[in-house]
Amino acid sequence: MFSPEGPTVRELAVQALSSVERGYDLLAPKFDHTPFRTPTRVLDAVAKALGPAGPFEDGLDLCCGTGAGLAVLGGLCRRSVTGVDFSAGMLDVARRDLGEDVALVRADARALPFTAAFDLVVSFGAFGHFLPRELPGLFAQVHSALRPGGRFVFPVAAPPRPSSPAYWTLLGFDAVMRVRNAVRRPPFVMYYRTFRLGDVRRELESAGFTVELRPLAEFGLRADGSPRARLVTARRG
Repeated sequence: MFSPEGPTVRELAVQALSSVERGYDLLAPKFDHTPFRTPTRVLDAVAKALGPAGPFEDGLDLCCGTGAGLAVLGGLCRRSVTGVDFSAGMLDVARRDLGEDVALVRADARALPFTAAFDLVVSFGAFGHFLPRELPGLFAQVHSALRPGGRFVFPVAAPPRPSSPAYWTLLGFDAVMRVRNAVRRPPFVMYYRTFRLGDVRRELESAGFTVELRPLAEFGLRADGSPRARLVTARRG
């Protein structure tokens, strides 16, 4: 993160004190040199898992950022690929890197400008920017954007155990963000521990999806035999 290509500590601090939209506009030129970019290993695992179900006609990357996930759609969709994000800065980088073959739309995921337009919607690493109370509306928007039989797909990592350093790191990060949002406006919504799989599944089903969970074998198993990562596939009826 702090390599010459990545953001400095000062730049990250300025980002964190901005709104989510403004923060990502500022971070965009260096975003792909941070750990916040979805790892290629995750993108490849999702593409491999979705391959047998394709090809699809039209695909959407929800909260596409600088466009890393759009490469997955490009290999799965034979007619069109679209990315949507509310950060103009992130879309500018995606447009520079991807050219004219991909449609890029600036919009809020909670108010998508699409109706029955896609067969596949994917999303990578964006859900920490949505509060739990916003999930019903978000999932209703995705349901509306999909054609009947279409799929909403995203990977979910197993939460770290309380005995692991990662658990306390994420807990501390969330605590810092809550304090920041209590004393400064506008808020910067970025919480790593609010997207719980059981709650998410219930909300997807309430939005009209049929939900399937599939282990991503590339990431192995935890000590108790449970998957380290799963692919959530929510199908519109």
